[in-house]
Amino acid sequence: MTLTLGSLEVPVPVVLAPMAGITNAAYRRLCAEQGAGLYVCEMITSRGLVEGDETTKRMLVFDEAETVRSVQLYGTDPTYVGQATKILCDEYGVAHVDLNFGCPVPKVTRKGGGGALPWKRNLLGRILEEAVAAAAPYDVPVTMKTRKGLDDDHLTFLDAGRIAQETGVAAIALHGRTVAQAYSGQADWDAIAELVASVDLPVLGNGDIWEAADAVRMVDETGVAGVVVGRGCLGRPWLFRDLASAFGPEGPGATTLPTLGEVTVMMRRHAELLSEHMGEERGCKEFRKHVTWYLKGFRAGGELRRSLGLVDSLAALDRLLAELDGDEPFPVSELGAPRGRQGAPRHRIVLPEGWLDDTDGLGEGSAGVLEDVDETTGG
Repeated sequence: MTLTLGSLEVPVPVVLAPMAGITNAAYRRLCAEQGAGLYVCEMITSRGLVEGDETTKRMLVFDEAETVRSVQLYGTDPTYVGQATKILCDEYGVAHVDLNFGCPVPKVTRKGGGGALPWKRNLLGRILEEAVAAAAPYDVPVTMKTRKGLDDDHLTFLDAGRIAQETGVAAIALHGRTVAQAYSGQADWDAIAELVASVDLPVLGNGDIWEAADAVRMVDETGVAGVVVGRGCLGRPWLFRDLASAFGPEGPGATTLPTLGEVTVMMRRHAELLSEHMGEERGCKEFRKHVTWYLKGFRAGGELRRSLGLVDSLAALDRLLAELDGDEPFPVSELGAPRGRQGAPRHRIVLPEGWLDDTDGLGEGSAGVLEDVDETTGG
């Protein structure tokens, strides 16, 4: 099973979701070494790219082995999004541009961005039109990611699918949660199936894919053309190995259950790649956030975990990893369990004043607030 996004053929219908501070060039390389798919860069702001912000440009780093460059853009202004799309295609050789209309973070929705923006149907259409037009001369597909809606009383996903189809978007990814849910509760796969039934373009499903078997089940139950995997791969890059196998000609196989020794090899590789891209000191500091995810469920002692969370060199990392029991089996209790942030549903969504008053977004005073030049956040 493959995934077709316009002119782009993805050999395995699996997309790594952009995650702030996670899906940098090193992590994308690490995941790609495990299995074929599409690996998306951390989300960047359109305005930051257009205005040449240094923080934004530092995020646009690609590994030498990254033959298919994929970037997710966030923006609330059609002109900026169009210009940023052109820059990505023309100056960075990007082969795929994804637009974020799903981020639930308050600092984004406060400005009418991310998961808040699809409420403004006409503004959404204009942004998509500008991005598709800018990418067309380069034959680069534009896709979009969204959520069900603001909350259960303000659903937008079916309109978003219709608008995506009308504007020439190559595919739409749906996270089966609302903005109000954020990452809490369960993803609504029925909504994903409903979107599949309502549009002719490929739909990608996102939400609660913790194992390869979940991805296969989502395809079977909803009819999606592929899946988007986010939190499920935290501390488990080998999930992409299982996914590649599951969507291969022989179908789902056994789940990868690495020993702690095999996990430490992956941890070392991750830190090494980060060091190559960022320098050893910064790379090791960046690695620290991943330690808890890698060791989730293993018996590694608290003191050793704390020391790994303070590692500042590859040599120090090697000494600490050597103290782990390499023969300890993978904790099967962790299979299928949620990973990463979950939190609680939000009782109030932060939106621009009067945001719900109309569904246009193009009239004076009805659009969102332009994002900060150096704004970065989770996708």
